[in-house]
Amino acid sequence: MTVAVGVVGSANVDLVVRCAALPRPGETVLGQEIERLPGGKGANQAVAAAALGASVTLFASLGDDSDGRWLGERLVARGVRLGVGRAAHAPTGVALITVEASGENTIVVAPGANAALDLVDADLGAFDVVVAQLEIGDGALREATRARRLVLNVAPARPVPPEVLAASAVVVANETEADALDLRALDHVVVTHGAEGAVHYRRGHEVARARPPRVTPVDTVGAGDAFCAAYAVRLAAGDDDETALRFAVTAGALATRARGAQGAVPTEQEVRAWLPRAS
Repeated sequence: MTVAVGVVGSANVDLVVRCAALPRPGETVLGQEIERLPGGKGANQAVAAAALGASVTLFASLGDDSDGRWLGERLVARGVRLGVGRAAHAPTGVALITVEASGENTIVVAPGANAALDLVDADLGAFDVVVAQLEIGDGALREATRARRLVLNVAPARPVPPEVLAASAVVVANETEADALDLRALDHVVVTHGAEGAVHYRRGHEVARARPPRVTPVDTVGAGDAFCAAYAVRLAAGDDDETALRFAVTAGALATRARGAQGAVPTEQEVRAWLPRAS
């Protein structure tokens, strides 16, 4: 059965430069040639969910410019339907990404058209699950709560309207983002720990834990987005907490094996082949 996933979020052009080590404050380092890649947390999660076999619609706002047209073409080519439209008076969002040799990264995002996202006319109730992140405005986040089941990825870290948290079926956070949450006040929170895996909490009590298979990371950009997409797809498919978590940590690990946020998103077959190596 093919699940229907709606993704509410950002779509950016990623400008990526690689260097031996990330610069410290006030330091200048030399890097390699700059790369132009499709990105944005919403677009990344939509592409990852499509690669995992879901029917995916991305609700995003692109700029009415060459970047927006370039980005839209690449999303459609990856099997993602596009909802909403273009913001005539705002540029397409851009992310400036620095990646060091170990695969660690720093990211600065200029939201551009993403801030204009409006979901008033979006039929979010048509999807088995809707995924949203925080690279969009609070108005769009509140509109996303009309979904039947909302998976909210609280990244990048910023204050979230309490009613949005309360309406979320599952909140996904990394360790830093989780520090700002009261896990006891939320029904379901999944906290990711990078190479150590992830833990699922229900009202503050641990109910599942999973560790990913060991891989040699090339680029960690987009690993968290692959995790969120995989978790949402398996939630929509009806997996139990532990099964969904093992699938998601495996997908996240496999997404680190190539450059770019969308360059290494795994297929369902690849994830299932690696699942026996997760724990």
